Amino acid sequence: MAKEESYSVVSDLISFLNASPTAFHAVDEAKKRLQSAGYELLSERDVWKLEAGKTYFFTRNHSTVVAFAVGKKYVAGNGFHILGAHTDSPCLKLKPVTKVVRGGYLEVGVQTYGGGLWHTWFDRDLTVAGRVIIRQEKEGSSSYLHRLVRIEEPIMRIPTLAIHLDRRGVNEGFKANTQSQLLPILATSVKAELNKPAAENGPVEGVQNDGKKENEKTGSNNWKHHSVLLQLLASKLGCQPDDICDFELQACDTQPSIVAGAAKEFIFSGRLDNLFMSFCSLKALIDSTSSGSSLDEESGVRMVALFDHEECGSNSAQGAGSPVMLNALSRVTNSFSSDPKLLDKAIQRSFLVSADMAHALHPNYMDKHEENHQPKLHGGLVIKHNANQRYATNAVTSFIFREIAAKHNIPVQDFVVRNDMACGSTIGPILASGVGIRTVDVGAPQLSMHSIREMCAVDDAQHSYEHFKAFFQEFSSLDAKIAVDV
Repeated sequence: MAKEESYSVVSDLISFLNASPTAFHAVDEAKKRLQSAGYELLSERDVWKLEAGKTYFFTRNHSTVVAFAVGKKYVAGNGFHILGAHTDSPCLKLKPVTKVVRGGYLEVGVQTYGGGLWHTWFDRDLTVAGRVIIRQEKEGSSSYLHRLVRIEEPIMRIPTLAIHLDRRGVNEGFKANTQSQLLPILATSVKAELNKPAAENGPVEGVQNDGKKENEKTGSNNWKHHSVLLQLLASKLGCQPDDICDFELQACDTQPSIVAGAAKEFIFSGRLDNLFMSFCSLKALIDSTSSGSSLDEESGVRMVALFDHEECGSNSAQGAGSPVMLNALSRVTNSFSSDPKLLDKAIQRSFLVSADMAHALHPNYMDKHEENHQPKLHGGLVIKHNANQRYATNAVTSFIFREIAAKHNIPVQDFVVRNDMACGSTIGPILASGVGIRTVDVGAPQLSMHSIREMCAVDDAQHSYEHFKAFFQEFSSLDAKIAVDV
């Protein structure tokens, strides 16, 4: 592929990352890209009327998205060629009641989400982003809207304790108490009080006045959240603070994703796990189904499923452990036939690539990788293996994925965790066992996984995109050559 096209893929990835501080924003960005490419938005509440040769997508909870393209030669019972990834990343999510006042500071109550490297969240310029439910009054009646919000400027910080106050062991293994020491500072009580609108001036929030705390306002969030935070959100949303009914927000780093390194060979960013794979999957689907593409000769259904809640086990209505995938396969199949037996037939003809980032070899911790399985940056997608089914790869599925790479001269690597180390897992085994679909687990190699600031290689964005696109274009013909009893 030409250097200019390679640069275009990476530039597009950076744009996607910077537009996606949360899973909600990632799905919203995916929605915009799909609609721009001509994909039709479906509702799970409606009856689907699908046509061969057309492209569609739906979202669930605004944090999971499933997009698919029906081949022009598709008939019910044919297989689905699926790329699966996830939209969520470890982060600090705001609690239902965030107002904390300690030592003259306004702090924001947060809870840990997923298995983050929490020490990396200290001394970062933080903000908030997520979704908000807003009340809208019109002609005497109320309606409620889902709105995305993101405050771009840094408004919070979690400062580390000075070394002078913690000389014993601070540089020998820093570990913070996530309940008491991981709270972002939003403001000081005095400044927050001075900056209140005149109509709100009264006792400092949380400070006792004549032996009583500030009154809790019925029907208002003022007692649950600092008014300065609500005012910032309302200003961004163009509403009044009391119009905010509820929200799901998380702390976010304000530093943008960038191409970096002495040779401009790296990507430094938050949320590479797993928006990197989400982006490459989405772009591969869109580009493989654009006008003049191989979709005209396709007999199957090409699909991308980007799930929420992988980082905490996938057990939710919008996670990979839910019926989302099986429902999608069933509804597509049933749109073209009423024969209930055809879904089982379709599943046995289908194939899932579970795409989640992989652990690259770390030069300072070489002993953490087995000698024969050391994925390198720039080395292409990593096929993940685990005999105990933490990954769903087997000989047949790895062969298929490797064969596609060989045909297009795309590099590929292998990974097995050391026997004396625990192995992570992905959505692959969940979907393989829940749906019964052939699955291979793969991922682009990266460093600093689950840090607030991760790192991967520019080349692997290109390798991943090319490999996924080739999968969509080649799978049908390759699968037809494999013996049925394999």
